[in-house]
Amino acid sequence: MNCTIRPILKLKRKLMKKIDNIDRLLIFALVLFTLMFTTTIFAQVKTIETDIYKVVYSEDYEQPLQVSYTVLCPDGEASRQGLDFRKYDGVRTSDNEDYSNNPYDKGHIAPAASFNCTREMVRETFSYLNCALQHEGLNRGPWKELERFERDLAKMWENINVVVTIHFDATEQLYTKGGASIPSGFTKRIEIKGIETWEFYFPNEDVAGRDWGDFRIPLTR
Repeated sequence: MNCTIRPILKLKRKLMKKIDNIDRLLIFALVLFTLMFTTTIFAQVKTIETDIYKVVYSEDYEQPLQVSYTVLCPDGEASRQGLDFRKYDGVRTSDNEDYSNNPYDKGHIAPAASFNCTREMVRETFSYLNCALQHEGLNRGPWKELERFERDLAKMWENINVVVTIHFDATEQLYTKGGASIPSGFTKRIEIKGIETWEFYFPNEDVAGRDWGDFRIPLTR
């Protein structure tokens, strides 16, 4: 082999070895970053199942992402007097500060009136796990009337199943002074098992005076 070519080949082998090491390092770094990112995401979202509802909760947003429940007590009479929302051990949630000096109510997602068989069941709905920043015009208006419709259905049929999905605007997320994310809207799906299903979308804004039927949307799968 020509003596001038040998050093070039040797240098090429060294260079290729360095490139190979760099590639391995980059792959390792990418895998490590993906693992750390995935772990962080899962740490921020927790699923908790209580005796009366199931919630998927975002510690990052400090708001529920989804709550599902079955209407159990459409005409119960247990009192809610003196009850207030409380924190849930082991989950970073919103708190009283997030609902102060703004137009947002502490909106029950699984409504207390659907579980007023006993005071203990009502108490369980007063958890920040089950609480969203809901505009007062929505919470006290068509949302409240739709909850009454659910209870009326439950007086005629068993197994009125409800799933509420809470939406957040990824392009323009708003926050309270306390740091909780303000939802952009709510989807509610009501099902009479095997008979009928309704679905509604409500923007999180002042819709006082409007009928809940105005917010019905085609069913999604």
